Amino acid sequence: MSDKDFEDPIEPSTGSGRREVPGDEGPEAQASGPDSQGDQTDAAADADGDGDELTVEDILDAPQTDEAAVAEASEAARDLLMDLKRVQAEYANYRRRTEEQRQVEIDRAKGSVAKGLLPVLDDLDRAEKHGDLAEGSPLQAIAEKLRGVVARLGVERYGEAGEAFDPQQHEAIFHAPNPGDVADGTILDVVEVGYRLGDIELRPAKVVVAGGAD
Repeated sequence: MSDKDFEDPIEPSTGSGRREVPGDEGPEAQASGPDSQGDQTDAAADADGDGDELTVEDILDAPQTDEAAVAEASEAARDLLMDLKRVQAEYANYRRRTEEQRQVEIDRAKGSVAKGLLPVLDDLDRAEKHGDLAEGSPLQAIAEKLRGVVARLGVERYGEAGEAFDPQQHEAIFHAPNPGDVADGTILDVVEVGYRLGDIELRPAKVVVAGGAD
């Protein structure tokens, strides 16, 4: 074997017999050295941002106010949007009126039931005045249950002796001479108590008033 066989082969990448020295990459490699890599890193960081910059997706997903929607919409779309808002307002008013009317009908139905019980309540009041509702008697227990049912319906009774006469709530069936220890217009006696259900007057209180009629 000759000495030529032991000579270093020619590096194919260089085309010469000189072996490439590690680190000797030339001007292009030096241009892409650590400083340029740092610049690339800074540029990438600037591109990514600190998370505060808005992206296209953020803008598209952002909620749009009604004013912005109307401003950006065409004339036909604005008309449709205004019609929709008008229909929504009318529907809200319709629901409110319906609920109010429903409550009125409920109170009216309760009042109708309560009115049918008023004569029975009057009989119980008379029996109580005459001492027929003795404590612990069956009739007294029935009276308490019936009065409890009427109270749960929301029916209120009013009209007491000593109150001032109010023509909006009381019906004066008799004007008695003033006994002198009360003011004119004071209720001396209640013949029938009054009943009301909320704003519905079921029956005015029938009373005896001190003093002459005005």
